[in-house]
Amino acid sequence: MNLQVLMVIHTLPLWFLVFSLFLPRVALFLLWLQTSLIPFQLHGIVPLVVAVLLPRLLVLYLIYLDLGIGLWFVIHVVAAVLTLGGSGGYYSRRRRYRDD
Repeated sequence: MNLQVLMVIHTLPLWFLVFSLFLPRVALFLLWLQTSLIPFQLHGIVPLVVAVLLPRLLVLYLIYLDLGIGLWFVIHVVAAVLTLGGSGGYYSRRRRYRDD
């Protein structure tokens, strides 16, 4: 019987996981300045374009690579769905009609 122990290394800091819920572009920039993105080997123009256009998608990818599908991944998926789903759209539409 061969027993293998898989060691999971968590390289994403806690401040990034919390801060990226609210300001993902700023959190990605600060993480890039800290050079913690080296283990993820994000090279080329594709990660830069995704970080600018859809930063929450890149945050989800980083969390998936580091932690897998866990609590932080689910929290960020819920935040992404609420943000991309237009959760604030009703308020702005109601406000526009009320001003007329």
